[in-house]
Amino acid sequence: MSTTQIDNIINDFKPIHLDEMDGVKLMNRVDTKFALTRKQLTEILPELIKDYRILEIDGVRFPVYESEYFDSKSLGFYIDHHRKKINRFKVRFRKYVESDIAFLEVKHKNKGRTDKQRIMVSDLPGEMSKEHHDFVRNTGVDQESLDYILTNKFNRITLVGINTVERVTFDLNLEFFGNGNHSNLDHLVIAELKQERLTRTSPFYKIAKRKLIRPYRLSKYCIGVIELFGKENVKYNRFKKKLLKINKLKLNVA
Repeated sequence: MSTTQIDNIINDFKPIHLDEMDGVKLMNRVDTKFALTRKQLTEILPELIKDYRILEIDGVRFPVYESEYFDSKSLGFYIDHHRKKINRFKVRFRKYVESDIAFLEVKHKNKGRTDKQRIMVSDLPGEMSKEHHDFVRNTGVDQESLDYILTNKFNRITLVGINTVERVTFDLNLEFFGNGNHSNLDHLVIAELKQERLTRTSPFYKIAKRKLIRPYRLSKYCIGVIELFGKENVKYNRFKKKLLKINKLKLNVA
C-alpha cells in the first residue's frame, strides 16, 4: 500500500491542533501496542474517522519523527527490556522534523505504566552534554555514562479520541541507522494505544479485536539494536517470537 493511499484516507479525518492537545498529553499513561501491515492499516483507518480527529501541525498530518537513542556501552536498557524487567528506562532525543522541534526524553516504565519526562533541546546532538546527563540522572536513571547507540526515523499518524481520553499512533516507514549499518522495515506498522488507564472500550481496540489484531509488545529501540548490531552480538532469545511475527507480517504484505 502506497503512502499516497494512506494520505487520501487521513485527509478525511477532522483535524486537531497542538493548542487543543492539553487534555490528552498523557505523560503518565498505559500503552498498548499492536503490530500490523500497511494493508491492515488502510482497512482500519476509515473505520476510525467518526471516533477520532487527526493531529495536524502546519498543515502536515503525516510528519517525520527522528530519534537518537542512548544507552550504556553494555546496552543496559536493552538488556533490561530483554529480561522483562518491570522497572526500566529508555533515553532518547526526538525531533519533529517538519516543525524543527526537538526534546530530550526519558521514558520510565514501571509495573505497566509509562511516565515520560522531557526538556526542549536545539537539535539532535549525537552526544550528551553535562546538562543532558544531569537531567537524565534527575529522572531516576542511575547509568553513569550514556553513549549514542542508534537513530530511527519514521512517519507517524496521531489520532485523538473525540469522546475518549486517548491517543492512537501509527508508526510506519521505519528506518534504523547505527553501528555502521542501515535497515528498514517498511512493511511493518506499529500501532500504540495511549490511555490514562487500560480500557478495552476504546473504539480502536474494539476494531482491532474484530479484525483479530491482538496487542503485541514491540520496542522500536530493541528491534533496531538487533537489526543493526546483529543476532550474533546481542542477546535476543526472548525476542525470537517477536522477530518471527515481524517476518510473518512481511509475507502478508499485499
